[in-house]
Amino acid sequence: MQKITFIGNLCSDPDMRSTPNGVTVTTFTVAVDRRFKDSKGEKVTDFFRVVCWRQLGEICAKFLSKGKKIAVIGELQARTYEDKKGTTRMSLDVQADEVEFLSSRTDADNQEEPKGKFDTSGFTDIQSDDIEF
Repeated sequence: MQKITFIGNLCSDPDMRSTPNGVTVTTFTVAVDRRFKDSKGEKVTDFFRVVCWRQLGEICAKFLSKGKKIAVIGELQARTYEDKKGTTRMSLDVQADEVEFLSSRTDADNQEEPKGKFDTSGFTDIQSDDIEF
């Protein structure tokens, strides 16, 4: 078993698509600064391509945007593809199991509005007195 965990900032808005079978898949790139600088004293940044499937992908596409800070837990997955010139290429993607939004509410207020609103029609307001434990 292998897991990767990192915290970084989105490089661009998430890109949500659907497979031919109608399964939602969202991709985005996260910039992660290393803790140490290189030999020239400059900071080093790694870029991770993240893939989120189904409901996780829908939520990420709806509420994340460029510059937001997130934590990702997932698995590294190698994939091969042919580029436009017919050359076989390899890519390491992170298949996200969990994505935690780390930007504060004030950060969110200073940026653009979320791409949608939560549908609260299926929820019921309860009072703390209604909880039995």
